Amino acid sequence: MYCFSVRNRFWAVRCISMFICRYWLVCLFLTGVLWYMPECVTADIYKYTDTDGVVHFTNTPTTPGYELYIREQSEKQGKFWDTDVYDDLIRNAERLYGVPFALIKAVIRVESAFNPRAVSAKGARGLMQIMPENDSFLSLADPFDPSQNIMAGTRFLKQLLDRYHQKLSLALAAYNAGPGAVDRYRHIPPFKETRAYVQKVMALYTRYKEA
Repeated sequence: MYCFSVRNRFWAVRCISMFICRYWLVCLFLTGVLWYMPECVTADIYKYTDTDGVVHFTNTPTTPGYELYIREQSEKQGKFWDTDVYDDLIRNAERLYGVPFALIKAVIRVESAFNPRAVSAKGARGLMQIMPENDSFLSLADPFDPSQNIMAGTRFLKQLLDRYHQKLSLALAAYNAGPGAVDRYRHIPPFKETRAYVQKVMALYTRYKEA
């Protein structure tokens, strides 16, 4: 019985030692992988207003004076939607309506963060947040169908660009606040939400053009 107990203890100690050695080897391996793994960088947008009042946007600030304007959402911050999955549909809309790919994508990013099932508190739906009252004249049957929604939203954006003689800031303001508000004020309406919306879309538009 004594020999049997000693033998059992010997094998138990040996097994524990082997387990500890393997554990530390795995830890060292993972440490090495993380050490050499490229850091995941989010595409934050920075804003700078120069002495002439011109606003500049970039995701790679190279001089002092830039301040963080838009922080890109990461997976840790909630549901993450693939930002490239709709690129083919956006290019189809670009070819049909002549609206720049980067502009369509920027509007989608600000409107829905690429969530095809997004619904706003006011009832706007889908990728480009189409309001129910616009479904008919935009020929939109299913606002949650990505292809239909992108086509309808781009068509509306094209109409606004033509209406305001290709003045992008006014077209974007009308997309957010409605053409009536822009016509009433004859420039970007003094709504905090609308002004922030225009700046965000234009910042992302610049980023996507440079990508």
